[in-house]
Amino acid sequence: MDDKLKEEFSKKESFQGFIKVTDNPVSSLNSEQKAILNRKGNVMFNEGNIENARRIYTTTGYSDGLTRVGKVYEEKNESIKALKQYVLAHNKSKAEPIYQDIAKVISLLLKEN
Repeated sequence: MDDKLKEEFSKKESFQGFIKVTDNPVSSLNSEQKAILNRKGNVMFNEGNIENARRIYTTTGYSDGLTRVGKVYEEKNESIKALKQYVLAHNKSKAEPIYQDIAKVISLLLKEN
């Protein structure tokens, strides 16, 4: 995993790979609207339309959906994208191992210099 993260970091120019995320879902949606959107997101996710499902889950703040999207990213070795989803989902147990891997990569990079 360390080599994959190191490779991912080396592909990024400066910090363009890190995207600021908001922690607040759209507040103008009521619970019924969120439920309808989440169901639509679940259908999209199950059909393999991960990106549109992710957009819906981000809008509604649906943590289970965001965690599932994060898992898909992790399986594709896209750790930074996965971490973003886990942070938005407030899923510390999934985010922590990625933080640890990032810390290992940074330590390796510092030792090389």
